[in-house]
Amino acid sequence: MNEGLIPKRYAKALYKFALEKGDAQKLYDLMGTLSRSLTQNPGLDTTVGNPFVDDGKKVELLMTAAGATPADGVYSDFLKLLCRNNRLEMTAAIARAYLEIYRKANNIYLVDVVAASPMDPKEEKRLKDMIASHLNGGTMEYSFSVDPELIGGFTVNIDSERLDASVKNELKQLRLKLLKK
Repeated sequence: MNEGLIPKRYAKALYKFALEKGDAQKLYDLMGTLSRSLTQNPGLDTTVGNPFVDDGKKVELLMTAAGATPADGVYSDFLKLLCRNNRLEMTAAIARAYLEIYRKANNIYLVDVVAASPMDPKEEKRLKDMIASHLNGGTMEYSFSVDPELIGGFTVNIDSERLDASVKNELKQLRLKLLKK
């Protein structure tokens, strides 16, 4: 069976269960924290996949990584289910799939802006407003970072779409045109 399919099935079932319990938003926050923790600490994912580490310790690590408490019953029950089914090593993939399902169901877009230098707050607000007007009433999870290698301008990533208005890209396009001639 496809390894991408299994996490998606778990995530879909988890989303439905969380909706029934009224904890979909809370679980979304926990899964976001868990996903960031796993990205920032690659050793954590390796530990969760290690067959020599006790499942109880893995569950503790995953609870801590998500910032969860024993009162977070849906998340706790989810980890117990993964433990019973020997699927703890898929936790990261399931978390990413859950985040994707939740965002799609709630019309949330991931917006990542990268600029060559810090933007003036007024210009950044104007850019945010312009992006928001193209989201058809959706909301955005906005992040901003600086990459001097862009030379000038910025890039905007909205989910899987990209607008590249950087000088680096313009120079690349000019180079390609000159090479064709």
